[in-house]
Amino acid sequence: MTNIQRGLAELIGTFWLVFGGCGAAVLACNFPAAGIGFAGVALAFGLTVLTMAYTIGHISGCHLNPAVTLGLWAGGRFSGKDIPLYVIAQVLGAVIAAYLLYFIASGQSGWEMGAFAANGFGEHSPGKYSLVAGVTMEVVMTFMFLIVIMGATDKRAPAGFAPIAIGLALTLIHLVSIPVTNTSVNPARSTGQALVVGGWAIEQLWVFWVAPLIGGILGGVVYKALGADATVRPPVEGEAL
Repeated sequence: MTNIQRGLAELIGTFWLVFGGCGAAVLACNFPAAGIGFAGVALAFGLTVLTMAYTIGHISGCHLNPAVTLGLWAGGRFSGKDIPLYVIAQVLGAVIAAYLLYFIASGQSGWEMGAFAANGFGEHSPGKYSLVAGVTMEVVMTFMFLIVIMGATDKRAPAGFAPIAIGLALTLIHLVSIPVTNTSVNPARSTGQALVVGGWAIEQLWVFWVAPLIGGILGGVVYKALGADATVRPPVEGEAL
């Protein structure tokens, strides 16, 4: 695959992640009768990753997330020279999705933006959790996400089931952490919503870059240490997740 193809795949995949996951929060949750709540939003995020992993995993690896890209690099699964391409594509996909969601949502009579699925801490946390609690949650959840991703895509893991494990892991992550930070674990996803909301969301955005990147890198390093033996395949360019 060419770099253009891989970058475009990451853009489309991250667009789908944000449009599907944040769309469930912004659009569907405006209708209580739909009854999706936190669980429905969590499932929406998991389903976006699952569907895209099967769709573009063989093209770009379906990272959809700068923290995943850096985590796979730290774990020896991804080339450092391709990090800028992936991160730029992921952020662009997220920003396009966020502004498209804003365009659609603002078409409803009497609509008010509110938090617009942006990530936050303190008074902007759904459960009013502190900065320390938010950072801890984001680091731990992104760390475990990378452990699952690297383990599910290990040569020794059952073939063909990685997208299911990864999608379910992201669903679980959201079920636990939505009340704390509205769940980022993905700097690109956070950036798109923050740019639309502005103000406080941009001021707090640094947390949702720093904490997930730390967690992702730690996850990649730790899994590499856990799985380092002769039975593990060498790094492969464009390896799925």
